[in-house]
Amino acid sequence: MTGDLTLEQVQALVTRAPFHQWLGLTVIAVGDDSIELKAKWREEWIVNIERGFTHGGVLAALIDLAADWAMVRQTGRGLPTIDLRVDYHRPAAPGDLVARGRAIRCGTQFATAEAQVFDQDGKLLASGRGTYYTAPAKPA
Repeated sequence: MTGDLTLEQVQALVTRAPFHQWLGLTVIAVGDDSIELKAKWREEWIVNIERGFTHGGVLAALIDLAADWAMVRQTGRGLPTIDLRVDYHRPAAPGDLVARGRAIRCGTQFATAEAQVFDQDGKLLASGRGTYYTAPAKPA
């Protein structure tokens, strides 16, 4: 049963992907319909050299990942993204980021989840909502 996944098991699932490893993702907490992830800051994230701002694509990726993986205890896996909306609230300065995701609805074909990304001081940087494909993958 996927609802029994431990924090360590979810960490192993999330960090199987090389991109997730590159983001330095750590699973801080996992609930039945939620997840909290920490991303270790990297200098490669900088898009504005003078100000040191993090590229918006990194924030969007964290929104997508937190929303998607919020349903891991229901699905046992990451899900394909169908649609994603991201709103940016303030620039992200250098520093680790925390993303919190929460499932809104998880059906047999589709799911909806939302997420927020915060800086080290707990300030909201970005928020968003995604739609995900939950139908079982077809055998290869």
